[in-house]
Amino acid sequence: MKPVMAAGLTPVGPLLQAFFIDYLYGQKRASARTVESYRDTFRLLLQFLRQTTEKEPSTLHTLDLDAPAILSFLDHLECQRNNQAQSRNVRLAAVHSFFRMVAIRDPGSVGVATRVLAIPVKRTDKRLLGYLTRKEMDALLNAHDLSQWAGRRDHALLLTLYNTGARVSGDYGTSEISGSVWNQEFRAVQGQGKKGATGSSVVVDKPHPANVV
Repeated sequence: MKPVMAAGLTPVGPLLQAFFIDYLYGQKRASARTVESYRDTFRLLLQFLRQTTEKEPSTLHTLDLDAPAILSFLDHLECQRNNQAQSRNVRLAAVHSFFRMVAIRDPGSVGVATRVLAIPVKRTDKRLLGYLTRKEMDALLNAHDLSQWAGRRDHALLLTLYNTGARVSGDYGTSEISGSVWNQEFRAVQGQGKKGATGSSVVVDKPHPANVV
């Protein structure tokens, strides 16, 4: 007969491996950035537990990651590492995602998972987003020296970002611009993760980007 694992004594190592390889990549199709963020979270958590419990990561069990340990880890992030509440919430989101998988895969650890999942995120103040007026945007666009290649490049990039509403973040890069933007009425933009976004490129009182470069 297969030995019954005591509640909360399931090794963490195999669960973490299943979490990253099978759950995040195979089932959730998480982006590379999400996987990297979750990896960094558990690297910090395992280092913290090794310091506080004197246990090597390979010997940890799910009971070692119970709610008190996770709360101590979150306090450590804020007090010792000077993380803001937003960063704390990002780390907690990774831990929550892991224990949602654990609750399904390991019935013996459901109690631990339930307690960890009950840890709330901290409320944070939302920053008001600023914006440029049309006059200020025109001043920025007119500042480029269109007689120079670098000026034409910067002007085209800024004009495209302005007209499509795209952000200079995530996977939006020059390869997307040169490959799929100039020759289409609608601009295809790769958003965060695997999300795609399209925006109408209606230029008002400005030359078409194709004529700029």
